Amino acid sequence: MSRTSVQVRAAATADAPALRELWTDILRRGSAAEQEADVLSVIEGCADRDDRCIAVAELDGRVAGAVFLEATTLTPLNLDSAVLAVSPHVLPEFRRRGVGTALMDAATRFAEAHGIATVATAAMANSRDANRFMARLSLTPQATLRAASTSAVRSKLSGRRSATRNRGSRQIDKVLAARRLGREHVAS
Repeated sequence: MSRTSVQVRAAATADAPALRELWTDILRRGSAAEQEADVLSVIEGCADRDDRCIAVAELDGRVAGAVFLEATTLTPLNLDSAVLAVSPHVLPEFRRRGVGTALMDAATRFAEAHGIATVATAAMANSRDANRFMARLSLTPQATLRAASTSAVRSKLSGRRSATRNRGSRQIDKVLAARRLGREHVAS
């Protein structure tokens, strides 16, 4: 099977609708218009910076995939330089045609252009194909990113505090009961 040549270029404002469709599952909740405005804001935010870029892959003249690239540090605490390839996505009808490879090649070229030796990315935890693809490119798991609403975390923390307090008092009750039993056995 021959592959059509994938072209990769920087995103333009006209790409906002296609990128909203591509990234709809990872954008904040809201209407299509709100999500498109968010994407447009990100595109415009990249325009005047050389440390950020959205690489768009085209196949047969259509947007087939994209990735947000940022030259940053590995983490806020680990100050080693890294290029973070955020949400490399390929539209389902363009998968297995070299689009993902072209996007990760763009990430590598971006890293080389900035003199950065590390490329990091994240794939959705439930995306087996994406995780296997990243593993084939030598990208190994470094962390697990978890997220929940503040209220959900607060609720669970409050529940844990109550359980810990109750468990502590139950533990004391058990110790006291064991001592009583020990005294009763000694007395009899």
